[in-house]
Amino acid sequence: MGGFLSSFLGGPGGEVSSDDAAASSSVISFHSTARWQLHFNSSQESSKLTVIDFSATWCGPCKFMEPIYNDMAARFSDVDFVKIDVDELSDVAQEFGVQAMPTFVLTKKGKEVDRVVGAKKDELERKVQKHRS
Repeated sequence: MGGFLSSFLGGPGGEVSSDDAAASSSVISFHSTARWQLHFNSSQESSKLTVIDFSATWCGPCKFMEPIYNDMAARFSDVDFVKIDVDELSDVAQEFGVQAMPTFVLTKKGKEVDRVVGAKKDELERKVQKHRS
């Protein structure tokens, strides 16, 4: 039954759509590389800022930043906020050169414009403000 619950709840082997995962906030979580690639490819055609939160469930500083990140997503509705678990999508984390958690990568038109490594809420907010216009 545990395997059934895991797959139903989006655990290992299961997949939660980004719409379902974002129901409680405006942060979109991705649980498959294919869905992430579709989203990232479509974001390359827009000048909208995308902030990607690379984190892990076991990471204390990531847990500290989660409510702050969700709050920013609610306040900056003109910015696309994304969450990627480095254990689930290690290939995506590797593609972005993530070596520590949390790492926040800011992109526009598919290109990295800035990065914040660590639980630095003020620095993250400053950089979001700077690049969102």
